[in-house]
Amino acid sequence: MFENSKMMTTNYLLEKGLDIESLRRKVIANNMANVDVPHFKRSEVNFESELKRAIMDREEKENKLPALMTDDRHIPFFVPRDIKTVHPRINLDYNSTSRNDGNNVDPEKEMVDAAKNLMRYNAFTTSLNHNFRMLKSVMRPA
Repeated sequence: MFENSKMMTTNYLLEKGLDIESLRRKVIANNMANVDVPHFKRSEVNFESELKRAIMDREEKENKLPALMTDDRHIPFFVPRDIKTVHPRINLDYNSTSRNDGNNVDPEKEMVDAAKNLMRYNAFTTSLNHNFRMLKSVMRPA
């Protein structure tokens, strides 16, 4: 009944956001654990830019001229990315070094990132709870 609705897409994105924030927390903890290891390079999680591209592809599809597909072998002009195919990427930061031993982990930046991570996680949890309460109220018998 609700599978293809915008609300379920929102729920999917909120659940995916919780997964990403959990991964981000693990990466931040790994960075902090290796703050004193020589030549250690910090990692970051990249997800938002990939998701933005997929959403923009979806919006562009609505503005594109559709191709006339008369045969299964025809190649479409434009194939948008599905939001469900977007996955996070963990990138190593090779470009910066903040210390002489080659380690580039800044504990202050990691703590700020951890605080941002916690706030985003709490926001996603609150939004998801709100959506589930709305679904529950809609499905409640009259």
